[in-house]
Order: sequence, then C-alpha cells, then structure tokens
Amino acid sequence: MDNNLKIESWIWYAVCLCIIVVRLISRILLLGSPKRLQFDDAMMVFALSAFTVLIVTINIIAKTSSNLLPEGEELRLTEQDIKERIYGSKIVVAVEQMQCLTIWTIKGCLLIMYGRLTSSLKENLVVKAVAVYVVATLVFMEVFYLGVWCRPFSMYWAIPTTTQCSAATNHLITNAVFNISSDLFIICIPIPVFVRAQLPMKKKAILCGVFGLGAFSILSAVLNKYYSFTNPYGSLWTFWYVRESATAIITANLPFTWTLIQRAFNLRSWSGSRAVSRSTYTQFGPNTKNSSSGKDTEIREITDVESDGGRGKVVPLEIFQTVRIEVDEGKIGTESLTIKEVFDGSQLTESAGVTSIARPGTAIVATKEK
Repeated sequence: MDNNLKIESWIWYAVCLCIIVVRLISRILLLGSPKRLQFDDAMMVFALSAFTVLIVTINIIAKTSSNLLPEGEELRLTEQDIKERIYGSKIVVAVEQMQCLTIWTIKGCLLIMYGRLTSSLKENLVVKAVAVYVVATLVFMEVFYLGVWCRPFSMYWAIPTTTQCSAATNHLITNAVFNISSDLFIICIPIPVFVRAQLPMKKKAILCGVFGLGAFSILSAVLNKYYSFTNPYGSLWTFWYVRESATAIITANLPFTWTLIQRAFNLRSWSGSRAVSRSTYTQFGPNTKNSSSGKDTEIREITDVESDGGRGKVVPLEIFQTVRIEVDEGKIGTESLTIKEVFDGSQLTESAGVTSIARPGTAIVATKEK
C-alpha cells in the first residue's frame, strides 16, 4: 500500500508540475514578459509549493504512525514508539495544513478567472459573493483548527491525548462542509455563461468537460473524509487527499494552456480561424478620460501579436458574449459591440475605430456593427 501511494502521488505531482509550467509559459507568451504575470499566476506557484510539501509529507505518513490509537493501546508503547508517533502526528498536522492551503488557493485562482470572464455580466456579483464565502470559510477553519478544537496546540501530537486532538473530528466535519459547498458554488458559476456563449456545442462540451473535472475533485473530497471516519487507522484517505488536490490543480490550469499548445502544434484559434491580420494587446494605465468629442484613453502597450498564416500567432482561449451599448451623443444613433472575453491576460484592444474598455484583468476585442 505504501509503495502504491508513492507511485501514484508522484505521478500526480509530475502531471501537475507539467501543466503549471505549460500555463506559465502560455501566459508569458501571451503577456509578453514574465514581469507581466498576474496575481493568480503567483497564487498558482504558491499552490504548487504547498502541493509539493503535501506530496512529500503524505508519503512520510505512509511509513509512520500517529497518536491516533485504540483506547488503552498507548500503555503498550515503548519510548521509541512514542517518539516515532509524536513525529508522525506532527507530520499529520503539516499534511492537513498543506492540503487546505492547496485547495483554497486553487479556489481563489478559479474565482479570479471567473471574475474576468464575468466582469461585464450579472454573474460577477455571484463571483464576488462566493469569493467572500471562500475567504471566510478558510479563516474560520484555520482559526478553529489552530486555536479552538484542540488546546493547547501541542496536544495534536501528545501521547496520550484526547480523541478530538488525535482524530480532529470537528475539524474534518468543518472542512468537509466548507470545502464541498464552496466547490459546488464555484462549479455552478460558469454554467449560465457557457450556455449563452456564442460557441458551437462541441466546443461548449469541451469547456464543460474541463471544468467538469471539478466534479471528481468533489468526489475525492467526499471519499477522503469518508475513509477518515470509517477507517481512521488505515491509509486510504491519503490517496484521496492527493487525488483531490491534483485534480483541482489540473482543472484550474487547463484553460490557461491553450496559447502554448496552439503555438507548439500550429492549431487553429479557438474561434476556428488560423489568421488575423494584426491585433495589439494593451492594458489600461491608471487614468482613463472620456471627452465630448470622443474617447481619449491612456493605454499602455503590452505586446503586439501578429499572424503569419498561423505561425507565431498567440491566440488566447476565448468565450464570446454579445453586449448592446447605446451611445446617445445628440441622438446620433446606436452601435452594437460584440465583446470577446478572454481567459488569458488583462488587455484592451482597439478595432474598427472603436476603443473597447475593460476592467483591469479582462481582455476584450470589439468590433462595430451598424
């Protein structure tokens, strides 16, 4: 069993490491420089660090024992046994913390992505509400785990100790409720966006499949708690800890790998075309002004993306939405803008003489229809 965990956990780790590296390369290609990587990219590096510690420590647990003992068993322990179990119990605390940090950091990355995707939609309010819930649950869970459920804190590895400290029952219940509920909220956010998106059903199915991996992550969360309660002296829960964390990392990073994959395999853009004459990606500076004679926008160029028959072209993964904007300047008339939300980067684009304005963190391309 120990060897099986070692093999499976490091395979998961290798897959997660590769996909995060691909994500970061794709982002650098799109944004033009490593210095332009955004906050969620840094969060993903932090999640990888926590996941690395999780994999190392959970493999240590497989070879050691903790202070979770049947009643009366501590009387038979030698001094060496006690030392080993104290060490193992400290590793259990580290595993629990690294797993929580990994999972909740991934939730944050997904919410940042959904925030960009829904920046001009009513679902953006839902994203903000879920973000508040995610932060609040993490703070509550950590405060109670570190300072309430088991006092003093050293009782988590003491021998003998209370069942609440050795099994962490209250913490596991709290973690399960907060983790599963927040995952369900996060999975539901993009569903109405994908339903309304101007994409063929095949491509919608692909996107839903990517985010549908979150369902497996929820299943893993349920099973790791199930085995923690039904088989507390076994090691099956460790497998599901790894599977939950790894699946969450894969789900959060797959949408950001498209740029590198497209360039490496000379694929068509997500919208189905291979060439666009020229697109200039820019990002808002701190000041934006509108004048009565038109739009006077201060922008800062990030990178130019040129198309050469599909070669060297960087086309981010896109989801379309249509927004109708009425311009009333002396009752001149109305214009219809088709806005294209993009997963990668925070950008602004000028097209067909129309300056399209997005919130920081949202990439758009606008075309004018009269």
